[in-house]
Order: sequence, then C-alpha cells, then structure tokens
Amino acid sequence: MFKKIGFTNKWSVISFFIIVLILMPSIFILMGLFNPISDTWLHIRKYLLKDYVFNSAILVFFTGLFSIIIGVSLAWFVNAYDFKFSNFFKWGLILPLAVPPYIGSYTYVGLLNYTGIIQTFLRNNFDLVLNQSYFDIMSLSGAVFIYTIFLYPYVFLITHAFLQKQSASLVEVSKTLGKSPVDIFFRIILPISRGAYVAGTTLVVLEVLNDYGVVKYFGISTFSTSIFQTWFSLGDINSAIRLSVYLMGFVFIVLLLERLSRGGKQYSYSTTKVKPLKAKKLSGWKNWLMFSYAFIVLSLGFIIPVLQLIYWSIISYGKIVNMNIIKTVLNSIGVSLIGAFIILVSAVVIANTVRIKENILTKNYARIAVLGYSIPGAVIAVGVMIFFLKMDNGIQFLTGQNNILLLSSSIFMLIFAYLIRFLAVGFNSVESGFNKIGTDFHEASRTLGNGITKTFFKVDLPMMKPALMSGFLLVSIEILKELPLTLILRPFNFNTLATRAFEYANDEMIHESAILSLILISISVILVYSLTNIKRKGR
Repeated sequence: MFKKIGFTNKWSVISFFIIVLILMPSIFILMGLFNPISDTWLHIRKYLLKDYVFNSAILVFFTGLFSIIIGVSLAWFVNAYDFKFSNFFKWGLILPLAVPPYIGSYTYVGLLNYTGIIQTFLRNNFDLVLNQSYFDIMSLSGAVFIYTIFLYPYVFLITHAFLQKQSASLVEVSKTLGKSPVDIFFRIILPISRGAYVAGTTLVVLEVLNDYGVVKYFGISTFSTSIFQTWFSLGDINSAIRLSVYLMGFVFIVLLLERLSRGGKQYSYSTTKVKPLKAKKLSGWKNWLMFSYAFIVLSLGFIIPVLQLIYWSIISYGKIVNMNIIKTVLNSIGVSLIGAFIILVSAVVIANTVRIKENILTKNYARIAVLGYSIPGAVIAVGVMIFFLKMDNGIQFLTGQNNILLLSSSIFMLIFAYLIRFLAVGFNSVESGFNKIGTDFHEASRTLGNGITKTFFKVDLPMMKPALMSGFLLVSIEILKELPLTLILRPFNFNTLATRAFEYANDEMIHESAILSLILISISVILVYSLTNIKRKGR
C-alpha cells in the first residue's frame, strides 16, 4: 500500500512529512471558521470590511500598474541600448530590493515633513510659506509611491532576465519593415514578455498584501493591520481568523486574475540558432535622457533613502550604539542563516522527490511547496500560533503540567513560520538547478548501483552549488526584511533589525531607527551583490 502512494524511500517519507507540516496551519485557520461569531466580527463585517477591501484593492492595482511601467521600460532600455553606466544599472536597479518598504516610508516622511530637509531648505532660502498638504505622503497615494519605488525591481529583474535570452531577429525584422522603436516595444516586446512581467507583478502584489509596516505607519486600514488590531488590541482571535480567511480569498482572486491575464499564450523559437540582442550605442541627448531616467529611479528607490539614513545615524549615534544593537544584529543574522539552511534542505528534499518519483502525491508537492509565499505573513502567523498552541495543549495533557508552553514560546515557532512563508523562494531556485543539470547523470549513477542519497551527494550536489547558493542568499534576504511574522511570533525579549527599527519608528523615534535600518540595508546589499555575481558566473 505504501509503495503504491510513493513511500518507497526516505526522501519521499521526509517530503511527505514536510508537506503535512506546511499544510497544518492553513487547515487550522479554515477550521476556525466554525468557531462562534462574535460581536466584534459583526461590527467589522458591517462597518469596516469594505474599507479593508477598497484600500487593499487600490494599493494592489496602482502599485502593480506603476511597477510594470517602471520595471518593464527599464528592463528593455538596459537590454536594448548602450548608454552611460548601463552595465552598472543592470544590477544597480535591483538595489531598492535591499530597502524594506517600511524603512523607505520612514525616510520619505522625514524628508518631506515640516522639519525635513526639503521644507527647511525652501523656507530658509526662498522664504516660502508652504502648504503642508502638498508634502503629506502618509496617504493611499503615498503608500502606492513607496511600494512602487521599492518593489518595482521584482518586475525589472524577471523581465530583464527574460529579455536577455530573446533573439535579435525579432527586432531586426521589425526594423526592416519600417517599425519605429516605440512600435517595436509595444507590438513585439510587451506581448512576448507578458509572462515575465506578470510573474514579477504578482510578486509585487503579494508583497503589498503581506506588508504591515507601511500601512501601519501611514494609518491605512488594510487586511494586515486589521488582523493585528483584532488579535492584539481587541483580543478576538476568532475574528482575526475570519479576516485571515478573507485575505486568503483576496490573494486567490489576485492569483486567478494573474493566470487569466496570461491568456494561455506562449512564444518560442522554431530554431536553436538564436542570436542575442545587441545593445544599440546611444549618444547625445538620448544617452543622457536614458541615463537620467535610470538614475532618478535608482535615486528615489535607494540613494536618497540611504543618504537620509546616514544623516540620521550620524546625529543619533551616541543614543543607540551599545551592546543591545550587537545582540540585535546577531539575532537577525542567526535566524536568517538558520531559517535559510532549514528551508533550503527542505526544498532540496521535496524537489529531488518530485524529480525522481512521480506519483499521485508528488505531482502536488511542488504546488503545496510554493503555496506559502502567496499567503501573507499575518495569516501564516495566525495559523502557526494556533497550531503550536494545539501542540502545547497536547504536551500539557501528556505531562499533566498545565503551565508548560514549550513550543509556542520558542524560536522554533518563528523558524517554522519562515519555512512556510519562504519555502517557495528556496524551492524555485533548487528546481531551476535540477532542471539545468537534467537527469542523465543521475540515471547513469543509478545504473551503476548507487542509491538515491549517494547519487545526490556524489553527482547532483556538486553541479547544484550555484543554484543552492542563489537560493540560500535569496531566502536570507527575505528573512532579514520580514516584519509581520517576526513581530507576532518572536519569543519574549527577542528582537531583529526589522522589528527593532519598526518599534523605534512606531514610537516616533525615527532618528534612533536609522542605524538599525542602515545595518539591515547594508547586509541586504552585500547579499544582493553576491547573488548577482553568482547569477553572472552561472550564465
């Protein structure tokens, strides 16, 4: 019986165990729908739910739209044209990913408020009486700007990678037919790269729905802020569960629209002789126009916020630098490394099982493995907390000690939540690595009498190193920046760079949050640069 459903080796057994663990929190959330309805939920459903839906929809739609405009245009420009510092912009335009949006929001509020450098400069040098409403970024439109300028790299990165592999013949034929660069972009490039930029935009949308820091700081009511408020301020876990289910439904609609938007269209070549696109050398005003566009976007998404944080760090250095900051840095690095290692091991086990053992179970393993990234952190936190409290109740029943909270108060709960949330990131990198090396060497090793495990360590693993390193770095970056999960599930008196910076900013101590934010961004930049080097060498 076990062999029929795929339990023929330890890889399949471990994979099944991991998949079951990943599904348990979501199952507990859905079971929560059967709990009694409270007065709090009736009030939320009647008066507040429509605001959560409206605000979330506005943020998702306009952030996605502007991210496509910026990300796709920049990806095409750095691929198709050779302008000043274009080689730098190919990886430099990814740098805004190193700045978490909630940290970016603090810097822009500090820049634009009454005592910020912009208003101070205009008052002192031009004696202007300024209307404060013109500088108020703490609104829905301001949140769209923050999300767009710090998340567009998802669209840029995926579209840029796609366009690098496209044939020059498409553009050359279009030119011979008399098409202008504008026609080529809209009639050729946009249609063939639809799958790439839609995939990137989906990641942007999921990040927007997952975010808690920006909307909390700006005072915007969304699903993520309402889950926090209902759970921690009102103490109504059942209403928080129902809001989580609504948010999961909202995400499902977004993913369904993403699938429909692709329209089932695919583009491929009928020949293997594909000549990559050669960048056209620009000069004069076109060269400077292209450079200015890329530089302005990079400045808004990285240079300006980092300079503001450096300035704040200088004036608050004496207040914040102590042993606690070292402990916070070590906590962040520790959980990111441990979490990335566990996630990558789990991803390797599942991906290898899917590759070598195809049956009714493993066909769905890949879908379940990437499910967590589409679920916002606040929702995962609710499910994980309920799951671990249930396990603690079981331990209390077995031991007879009712005051034991062994699992739900430990760092293991936080690491487990990271596993659910970011397994998709590691799995996609590992799966991509397996696809590149194929199965020929694996099958040759098996015919020589080597087992699956020995074949993996002797044959597959050496060829998989670039993919594994990329996956490890990507997961580490995501864990470093993660806020909602860490805020809810961290053990008592445990802080990371993300949570401590958020707490300072939330307490109106913006300057004190600068050093922590700068350290977080610096570590992320190092990881992003290392990642681009690995991808460049792998290519």
